Amino acid sequence: MTVPALPDIDRTPLITRLGRWAKEYPDDRAYTFVDYTTDVEGAVTDLTWSELDRRARAVAAALRRACQPGRRVAILAPQCMDYVVAFFGAMYARTIGVPLFSPDLPGHAERLLAVYTDADPECVLTVSAVLPQVEAFLDRNPVPRPKQIVVVDDLGADDAEWTPEEVRPDDVAYLQYTSGSTRTPAGVIITHGNFAANAVQLWGAFDGTPRTSTGVMWLPLFHDMGLVSVCGLPLVYGNPGTFMDPVAFIMRPVRWLELLSRYRDVFTGGPNFAYEYLTATVTEEEKRGLDLSGVSVFMNGAEPIRPSTMEDFLAAFAGCGMTPQSQVPAYGLAEATVYVTASRRDRPPTTTAFDREGLEQGVARPCGPDDENASLLVGCGAPWGQHVLVVDPETCVARQDGQVGEIWVHGPNVADGYWGRPETTAELFRAVLAEPAEGVPAGPWLRTGDLGLWHDGELYVTGRIKDLIIVDGRNHYPQDLEYTACTAHEAVRHDYAAAFAVTGDDTEGVVIIAERNRRVPVARLDPAEVAAAVRAAVQLRHDVHLRDFVLLEPGGLPRTSSAKVARSACRRAYLDGTLPVTRPHQG
Repeated sequence: MTVPALPDIDRTPLITRLGRWAKEYPDDRAYTFVDYTTDVEGAVTDLTWSELDRRARAVAAALRRACQPGRRVAILAPQCMDYVVAFFGAMYARTIGVPLFSPDLPGHAERLLAVYTDADPECVLTVSAVLPQVEAFLDRNPVPRPKQIVVVDDLGADDAEWTPEEVRPDDVAYLQYTSGSTRTPAGVIITHGNFAANAVQLWGAFDGTPRTSTGVMWLPLFHDMGLVSVCGLPLVYGNPGTFMDPVAFIMRPVRWLELLSRYRDVFTGGPNFAYEYLTATVTEEEKRGLDLSGVSVFMNGAEPIRPSTMEDFLAAFAGCGMTPQSQVPAYGLAEATVYVTASRRDRPPTTTAFDREGLEQGVARPCGPDDENASLLVGCGAPWGQHVLVVDPETCVARQDGQVGEIWVHGPNVADGYWGRPETTAELFRAVLAEPAEGVPAGPWLRTGDLGLWHDGELYVTGRIKDLIIVDGRNHYPQDLEYTACTAHEAVRHDYAAAFAVTGDDTEGVVIIAERNRRVPVARLDPAEVAAAVRAAVQLRHDVHLRDFVLLEPGGLPRTSSAKVARSACRRAYLDGTLPVTRPHQG
């Protein structure tokens, strides 16, 4: 495909822009946090630009009394306004923020210990409500004691007079730890220039209106998509942003749509499962109170996008004013800060059927959506302000449109590398094209590890290289096998399956594990019957003989902190025999 020249992107650090907006629009609303823990209807807290600026300066002053610029500072706090203040305070202090979470977040203890140990922060930022939990985490684990624990909501106004120092685009802003879907979490080194550039690029994708458009988000601030969309986007042009706690969304998903209904010219985003969750749980009575006509963008990213999800979501909420073109499939990753490509805003998303056998051979052959071998893929659009190529991972030569290869990225948003991992950084962040076309930089390129193809000007993501299953010389995408398993029997929980390869007897075989559906009574569930149905469906659809199928208890499938299927962890647990297997009902 043709690779156009990159536009000039303003890399002015976003923390510098905070000071600018505090002077130009001191009393305008900057951020709104809606807290559902104190009020089921949502308690609203607003911060103006000047208030945010003063509070962030106070945090910076407190930090600089204990640590020097360039040192790591961990944020151990729940999702709240003080988290945003802490994040920008670390930036003002010219320290390296490590956005994490409160130690009492269920199911994340192992990840927190691993990431905290890797980052080795000198200081900790937290809030008074969880200070005991932070102290307990530090006391019971073999981690160095921080020089200081700064309680953000206890700081006085005196420190707000602290004068910020110059922050340069190439200074490190924060470490974004990956979710660890195919490896242990690694700290991605995000510079201030990366953060600013990607926020500008994301604005270009959203096509928002400066000073007018509003973002409404529930995504966790310790994940890349949440951090950039909640903290980064408002600072580009001084637009207001609204956010809530992810737990509030999970507990009552319609809250997200209710917040969106309050605004005109509003954008939002979330992973595929969130839209499936809304479709399945929002009642007809709740829909009558929604007005989604002001939502310009429902971005769908961070995990594989299902065509059926978008179709069902539109069908469920078109009556609430939602438009087809508001659905914007996107592709991104932490190593590129977050955003890489997104579909066009002037038309509904594109779904294309490709011949599955062709994809297995590395060639995209369009076919009819009802063909027996059809694999439906969602187009993730094109990049804005960065180069994206599909490259042969072995020869490092760019592939032609319609050919499957590894997705490579080049642009001002590509991170500096991984914290403390120079060899992996050199391998993945310093790639060089073997035969660059005219006008295409030879390097450095980011090797994403994702497989994809270009078709009709759009990027289609097909899977991960490390997850690819090769049996009898044929490539199989695990998500295809998983989808077949989930639709083979009602007792298999939708989207809660993992396919992977295991080696034995000098051959490689395929194993699928899947959680059982809670809605199917255990008394009438026969694991052997379910296994037979899954085996037959996979054999018929993919010509693959399963070495094993295991039905798990609900909650038993290993997943990452961002709810992605952790296939490598699934494989380890299967081989170790530690999976919670569903047993035949007795009695």
